[in-house]
Amino acid sequence: AGLDADAVVRAVGAGAAGSWAMNNLGHKVVANDFAPGFMIEHMAKDLGIAVSEAERLGLELPGLANARRLYDALLAAGHGRDGTQALVLALDSPTNPAVSPCR
Repeated sequence: AGLDADAVVRAVGAGAAGSWAMNNLGHKVVANDFAPGFMIEHMAKDLGIAVSEAERLGLELPGLANARRLYDALLAAGHGRDGTQALVLALDSPTNPAVSPCR
């Protein structure tokens, strides 16, 4: 849309929507820097544990299930050793079957 992506990250990071992830990973996403801090393979493992526990408790958690699908898609695409900020790759892929149709 013609916006300076780094300026957007700075503006959002300085406001009420700011977060550690925005301020520390936002600029990496803009630069397509997917060097790991916390790797996708570890997040996928943790999500798997959470999904198993939810199933054991009889809970339906569609947000959790969608997150797991996205991270599993990244694993399948060979991004397991990338940082979690590489989630943007799954969200950017219009042909990714893991992306929820409500997107």
